[in-house]
Amino acid sequence: MHKEAEIRQPLILGNKSYKQITDDVVAPVFGKANKLWWLVFGISVVIALWGVGCILYTIGTGIGVWGLNSTVGWAWDITNFVWWVGIGHAGTLISAVLLLLRQKWRMAINRSAEAMTIFAVMMAGLFPLMHMGRIWNAHWIMMPVALFPNNFGSLWVNFNSPLLWDVFAISTYFSVSLVFWYIGLIPDFATIRDKAVKPLQKKIYGILSFGWTGNAKAWIRFEEVSLVLAGLATPLVFSVHSIVSMDFATSVIPGWHTTIFPPYFVAGAIFSGFAMVQTLLLICRKVLHLEDYITVKHSEYMNIVIVITGSMVGTAYLSELFIAWYSGVEYESYAFLNRATGPYWWAYLCMMTCNVVSPLLFFSKRLRTNLWFSFIISIVVNIGMWFERFVIIMSTARDYIPSNWDYFHPTFVDIGIFMGTIGIFFVLFLLYARTFPVLALNELKSILKSSGDNYKRGDVSHPVVPLLASGVIASPSSTKSTAISHPPKTKISSKKDDLTKIEGIGPKISGLLQADGISTFEALSNALPSKLKEILEKAGKRYQMHDPTTWPRQAKLAFENKWDALETLQDELKGGKH
Repeated sequence: MHKEAEIRQPLILGNKSYKQITDDVVAPVFGKANKLWWLVFGISVVIALWGVGCILYTIGTGIGVWGLNSTVGWAWDITNFVWWVGIGHAGTLISAVLLLLRQKWRMAINRSAEAMTIFAVMMAGLFPLMHMGRIWNAHWIMMPVALFPNNFGSLWVNFNSPLLWDVFAISTYFSVSLVFWYIGLIPDFATIRDKAVKPLQKKIYGILSFGWTGNAKAWIRFEEVSLVLAGLATPLVFSVHSIVSMDFATSVIPGWHTTIFPPYFVAGAIFSGFAMVQTLLLICRKVLHLEDYITVKHSEYMNIVIVITGSMVGTAYLSELFIAWYSGVEYESYAFLNRATGPYWWAYLCMMTCNVVSPLLFFSKRLRTNLWFSFIISIVVNIGMWFERFVIIMSTARDYIPSNWDYFHPTFVDIGIFMGTIGIFFVLFLLYARTFPVLALNELKSILKSSGDNYKRGDVSHPVVPLLASGVIASPSSTKSTAISHPPKTKISSKKDDLTKIEGIGPKISGLLQADGISTFEALSNALPSKLKEILEKAGKRYQMHDPTTWPRQAKLAFENKWDALETLQDELKGGKH
């Protein structure tokens, strides 16, 4: 009934049960952060503080501390703004489109993509606020709309300007994305609420879950609302990034005044968005030990999308060059010739190399299934997309008046603010990963029986099979129970493993485990904690301080020959980090 085609690789690895999925996904919420998380978080905090210092310096001194010396007044800041908007707009689109297309592999990436949207749009919003100079008067820009339009003459907002369209489009998109993200979290909040032991934690997640009960009516409404919001978010993404492109396309500057910008910007946003999701997921996979849920196959699927969208972006680059030549307009031809051979040739070369050449390497299956290579290319792509925005803005600063031409040199404040937003983004994401489930917990469970590794191998055809294999419960054939009329045939290996390699198991406990039928790493990884505690009680009071709940996790790593990971886990256990 639940069996999936054999040619499809499993999306959930390991011999997982529903309870194990819950325990693994919510472990970062209840457990202590490991050293790797603190390392990444510490680096992000340092960079974020650098950025906050530069932002405060800008507000206190004025935007004259930026390197503004050309006809493009925003310089780096509109480059950074469009870059963050592109990354942000892709997140909800990725989740919504994959939901509408019923793609099962979205379960591992949708939550990170949606969170990426929220934090990236927040980073993008910092740049218009800073560019206002007097940020304490930011509320004035909303007064004409909300309170008294035209009362103060023509100094108020021009409703025909695409800059005002940006305000409405981005704020609308942010609102829909926030609701879409939060709605998906409600069932998972309820799961954490039910597992929480601390009263305060239980109360907080109880409030966040809105009294979710998990009955049939709630799930029906949940699915309906998710589909409606996905349907709203998908066209909204296309319209929003098209509007952002109008900031440039509605001008008369050569190199900007082009109708290709709307689809070109949308393709670029999806391109950079998938690359950033890839970066975040591979970090989460390592830092939060989610290797069984964020698999090589997930990474490969995202790399395939990166190849497709990168090819679309490359086609747009070539189309621009062709149209500039074919138009016969000397100003347009010069604008694109200046991009490739002018003073910013190095930025153009970086853009073409990172965005067009590097994704093509993923045509090799060996490279697109290599996680380290995928991580590097995901960063390279986002560097290239930043250079794309830089090339569009700065190389086109040469307008019709040569006396306005200049070469842009960023100040330490420009660099600090941009790097600071990256630091703040990662700080927010890492805190989110320690507070909320980074994977769609309940959706993962829905694909376990169709895409789980053990189900696809045929190792599990009934919930009691893992217990039969571990020897924790007796075979139905040895009892008179008629609960299972046709018990599954389970082959139990006679091979024995050295269980003393598991931290907390000595020769005596190993003998007791084997006497109970638990003689292999595989069997121990599936054993019930209650059964293991009974075995400890047989060992005597001397062994009562041991924690048998860590044994299955260690045994699973040993069974999969992940000895380095096992050694790391045992070091943590010895240090008291359970």
